[in-house]
Amino acid sequence: MVIHLYKTSTPNIRNRAVDSQIKSNPRNHLIYGQHRCGKGRNARGIITAGHRGGGHKRLYRKIDFRRNEKDIYGRIVTIEYDPNRNAYICLIHYGDGEKKYILHPRGAIIGDTIVSGTEVPIKMGNALPLSAV
Repeated sequence: MVIHLYKTSTPNIRNRAVDSQIKSNPRNHLIYGQHRCGKGRNARGIITAGHRGGGHKRLYRKIDFRRNEKDIYGRIVTIEYDPNRNAYICLIHYGDGEKKYILHPRGAIIGDTIVSGTEVPIKMGNALPLSAV
């Protein structure tokens, strides 16, 4: 992993570092617009919580929490930041041509292979069903 350190040109950039493996170009069929109507308003649309509002527009990424691709190997292609949750996500290309997002397993890097099933080795990124334990 390569960490890019910024030159100090403004006080905001001082001591800032970015991991260069992280990309941010979501796939169109895995994202969709999310209707956010909160912004501190009640059911009638009246502001009830002050100083809440605006914010940046965010697109929702469909995350595969079930991991039901049994015994099909997948390769981590990108690691992206998800603005809707406090976590990074990975884009997985499976052997059958399917593409899905999963939550980023700690320690996984681009190019790692993962698999889910009952007879898979126990390592970071692999998923076993609860009934197999």
